[in-house]
Amino acid sequence: MKAKKNIKRTVGALAAAYAGLFCVFYFDLDGKLLYYVVEPFMKRHFDNMERRDPHTVPYEQIDSEYMKK
Repeated sequence: MKAKKNIKRTVGALAAAYAGLFCVFYFDLDGKLLYYVVEPFMKRHFDNMERRDPHTVPYEQIDSEYMKK
């Protein structure tokens, strides 16, 4: 009796997990999360980073700085 109850509980938990993952796939919830939450955060983060202006570097330094072997 106890083994049947555990098997039913396990099958029910697996069915619920499968249904949840199917909903994520069907409604593209992972893509919406990335588009509406993660991407704006990343844009704000990387747009505010300090960057040096490559146009201010003298031409002689470009070869030595970027072409290191």
